[in-house]
Amino acid sequence: MKFLVVDDSATMRRIVVNSLQRIGFTDTVEAGDGQEALARFDSSVQFVITDWNMPNMSGTDFTRALRARPDGANVPVLMVTARSVKEDILTAMEAGVNNYIVKPFTPQVLKEKIDALLPAAAA
Repeated sequence: MKFLVVDDSATMRRIVVNSLQRIGFTDTVEAGDGQEALARFDSSVQFVITDWNMPNMSGTDFTRALRARPDGANVPVLMVTARSVKEDILTAMEAGVNNYIVKPFTPQVLKEKIDALLPAAAA
């Protein structure tokens, strides 16, 4: 399964990629913001993990743009962000995010969230 990891922090992208590797997912592509992510997204990407707060295009704007594309309409999107208030979570879900993790997180939590969305990825 190929993952697209979107975060403006190279350190955070490395943490997410390393966590993915620890739970058995090694095929990843990275992007530093939503615009770059849209450019790097193609039909081989089966799962997206995105931050919210990024320059140029936020994670919610990226998710809305991804959902508007035929090849991105059904790809599972997991948001990993420091934003934790209920209204933010609702805004992310309304934008098309499938699930949400508040930073910091453990590889186990990441695995649980991905596993919960895998039936959607297989569809």
